[in-house]
Amino acid sequence: MTTLSDVAEMLRSARREAGLSQDELARRAGVARTTVARMENLAKGDMSVSALVRLLEAAGYDLKLVKPGHARTVEDILAEQRRGDSA
Repeated sequence: MTTLSDVAEMLRSARREAGLSQDELARRAGVARTTVARMENLAKGDMSVSALVRLLEAAGYDLKLVKPGHARTVEDILAEQRRGDSA
């Protein structure tokens, strides 16, 4: 199971991989730098999903649901079903 701590670390890694400072990422996502810092460090013990999505998109990532142990996302499965592919 992925914990909030894991998500915070993924956000930090995504930002660093994109070569962005917290300030640069915050500006791109339209949030305060303190929001980035709080989410990366879980200062309040929770995080806003809408802010997380905006920050990940600003770093060049998408948030996708994947069942544990599977490589395909929910979006992949739905697209396959629409095309009539067998699972």
